[in-house]
Amino acid sequence: MTQIATVERILDADHAEISVPRKSACGHDCEECAGCGVSGASVYARASNPIGAQPGQKVVVESSTKKMLRIVVLVYLIPVVLFLAGYVITSMLTASVAAQYAVAGAGFVLGIVFAIFYDRWLRARGGLSFNIVRLF
Repeated sequence: MTQIATVERILDADHAEISVPRKSACGHDCEECAGCGVSGASVYARASNPIGAQPGQKVVVESSTKKMLRIVVLVYLIPVVLFLAGYVITSMLTASVAAQYAVAGAGFVLGIVFAIFYDRWLRARGGLSFNIVRLF
């Protein structure tokens, strides 16, 4: 996966801190929408800097698509799957709608907690690895 980033500072001879604008579904074209009013925040990350990019330069960075898809599945799909599984399994065991919703909600919360712990574990191991491939 390639993205455009800005080099914020040099960390050492081979690495730099970059800021990558966070994307959203709305695209933050606020002049057209005037809906949420939220501006796009940046995500700061460590990147390998084999080309010697300097602070302030716009660069093209690559990250592992496989790792990114794994994170997306964990953050979005696992809570939904646990919600549906909790609902379906409980509906086969009892006719109580309240119990079905309670177990489904607990499954969703369990999925969110799992995603939070996975995020912390991933950050402790270095998170996503970015590689600066060229100047923009």
